[in-house]
Parts: sequence; structure tokens; C-alpha cells
Amino acid sequence: MLDPKLLEILACPRCKGPIRPLEDHSALDCGACGLRYRVEDGIPIMLLDEAQPLRPEG
Repeated sequence: MLDPKLLEILACPRCKGPIRPLEDHSALDCGACGLRYRVEDGIPIMLLDEAQPLRPEG
């Protein structure tokens, strides 16, 4: 589980907006950008190159 204080200060690296964790804390989602950042061993991977789109492109 991610530290609640860490979640308070984390922001999307693209838009600087708020992010929200998935229920199981395996990833963080930015609704504004439509990006998902994975969490590995409790460490958020907040790199744009590593982000995945929330919605399939089409």
C-alpha cells in the first residue's frame, strides 16, 4: 500500500494534476491525461515514457 502522505504530494508529470490509486494500489491514474503509471514494490514509476493509456487509441 502506498503511503497516504506520498499520495498527497504526487502529481501527474504531464499535466501536474491529481492522480488516484487503483483499489489494489498497483497503479496510479491521471483522469485528465488518461494515463496510468504503474507501481512496483511500492514505488510509483512516474515516467511519461513508462505510462500506459487508460483508453485504447482509435
